Amino acid sequence: MQKTSGGTSRRSRAGSARVGKQRQHQDPPGDPGRPPGVETARRAPAGQRVRYWFDNTLTGGVAALIGWLAVACLAVVVPVSAVLVWTDDRAPHSLRSKIAAVWRTVGQTLRLGGEVGSPLRIALTVLLALVALFYVSTLVSLITAAITEKLVALRLGHSTVLEEGHTVVLGWSAQIHTVVTELVTANANQRRSAIAVLADRDKTEMEEELDAEVGRTGRTRIICRNGRPADPVALARVSPGSADAVLVLPRDGADEDAEIVKSLLSLRAAVGDECRVRIVAVVRDDRYRLAARLAAGPDAVVLEVDDITARLVAQCVRQPGLSLVYQELFDFAGDEFYVIDAPEQAGRAFGQVLRAYPTASVVGVVRADGTVRLNPAPDSVVHPGDRLVVIARDDDTAVPADGPAGFDEAVIVSGEPTPARPERLLLLGWNRRAPRIVDHLSGHATPGSVLHVVADGGRTTAAAVGEAAVGTPGLDVVFHRGDPTLPETVNGLDASGYDGIIVLGPDRAAGGGAPDDRALVTLLLLRALERETGRPIPVVTEMTDDRNRAIAPVGPGADFVVSGKLIGLLMAQISQNWRLAHVFEVLLAPGGCGIHLRPAGDYVREGRRTDFATVVESASRRGECAIGYRVRERAAVGPDHGMRINPPKSDVRLWRADDDVIVIAGH
Repeated sequence: MQKTSGGTSRRSRAGSARVGKQRQHQDPPGDPGRPPGVETARRAPAGQRVRYWFDNTLTGGVAALIGWLAVACLAVVVPVSAVLVWTDDRAPHSLRSKIAAVWRTVGQTLRLGGEVGSPLRIALTVLLALVALFYVSTLVSLITAAITEKLVALRLGHSTVLEEGHTVVLGWSAQIHTVVTELVTANANQRRSAIAVLADRDKTEMEEELDAEVGRTGRTRIICRNGRPADPVALARVSPGSADAVLVLPRDGADEDAEIVKSLLSLRAAVGDECRVRIVAVVRDDRYRLAARLAAGPDAVVLEVDDITARLVAQCVRQPGLSLVYQELFDFAGDEFYVIDAPEQAGRAFGQVLRAYPTASVVGVVRADGTVRLNPAPDSVVHPGDRLVVIARDDDTAVPADGPAGFDEAVIVSGEPTPARPERLLLLGWNRRAPRIVDHLSGHATPGSVLHVVADGGRTTAAAVGEAAVGTPGLDVVFHRGDPTLPETVNGLDASGYDGIIVLGPDRAAGGGAPDDRALVTLLLLRALERETGRPIPVVTEMTDDRNRAIAPVGPGADFVVSGKLIGLLMAQISQNWRLAHVFEVLLAPGGCGIHLRPAGDYVREGRRTDFATVVESASRRGECAIGYRVRERAAVGPDHGMRINPPKSDVRLWRADDDVIVIAGH
């Protein structure tokens, strides 16, 4: 058994040897027994292994970092110190003394004392140096942490604004650029002014965007703070109680007006009922206007975006160029409205006062009780204590002359004005403001007028158009289903055969594209059709972002009602001149006085030269206030597009048949 077992053992060893030789030829070198097809693991280079070991040591925490820092410092300081000692002619000759000198140099460099003597003395000096180093480093780290925390807080915009008489802007919307730009322009002659903006956005992003859009601000400082305007804690960061005016911007959607009401409630809680800070707020839906007024207080001004936009669109489609007049009057760049004291005009008839100011246009009276009367009757008397509403370059330029300016009776036209005729209008697109536009169009439509509505949206839009058409005397509303962004829809319209075309974008949808995008596509198709037919197409476009107006494919001087910009201009005007709140309310009220462009032939004889004072007198006899004119042959020439607001009474020119006189009159 042992023999057999021993023989078997030898055969096994021999077999194993043969198998081993076979594997030696088949397996990869250095990896015997590795299955075929599996890549052999190679040993990493020494540099990678050292770097990996070093990275692992750094994970040991603060102690490891301090240790490596000490090693790195000693690796540089000790050799350099030794070189300095050994190359110094004054160095001691003995090795012991040289080592002591090296130690002193190292100690002085690393602030370890460098004392020599007994080991205990050296250890104690090193200990004291380490304690001092620990104290100083800890103090520096605490100071650094405090400064960093302060910088982070400043960057987040959580610090309090310590200003007085500044303007506070709450919220961030399409109006922000217009509002800030106009406030900067209005404060250009101020020695020092500030605008504090509070919005739920990153402070740095707000500052960068305003810097890019507004540009140089002169002496006006723009301060941005982060936080929700509806949060009383965040609201306190802009110090609304010490502000001169607070402007509450509208939200992007009409369904977010409830947030505006909350912001106004927080504002009232922050400033108190006794504080007389001026508040101007904007809502989009008229359902929230009453709530906003109650929340803001009795002296606040609450504007409604949708109603103002719809009214201006309805006016501009009938009077091309009217949007340019509104923009000129609402911004601070040119002539604008002012309320001035005029004690010298007491006892005079309003018709005489119209020609009393050589460089200002008188358009109304503010009675002593605060009642605003735009375009009062020419024979109405200005009483003591009344103030005048004028259009002027600045309030100090409204200086009366010794007497009313003269006029040329021979050129004044005394016949009936040009009668209104039925209109043929086209509305492309539909949104939540469209029913209001239809209502305003029907309110002043001549019997026999027709409005064609072309929009997509299926039965919902058709039902909305049908509901808007109810109760529209004098205006026949007809709905056609079609997409105004498709060429086949626009090309199938006799666009040049309409007296006016309104282009509307859709309502802003959550997560959807900008409303102006579809309006731009429709304008592009209308522009192509205009070039193809060679006939002009009168278009007024409603937009939400004024930046899209610059890229709109339309001719120079085209009409745009940019809701965001117009509302921003109104807010800025009211915040700087509180008396204008009632003036704008009367000017934009339905059924009240408005701005109109009327044929010059209704006022003076065509082809005759006369001054503007004669035009003012002729308009006064018709119960109107003339404030300017438009030369239609220059309508396509910028920057004024033939528009002249508040010309001097002595301005003499040749009046042509296609000129327009700009007047404030009843509808």
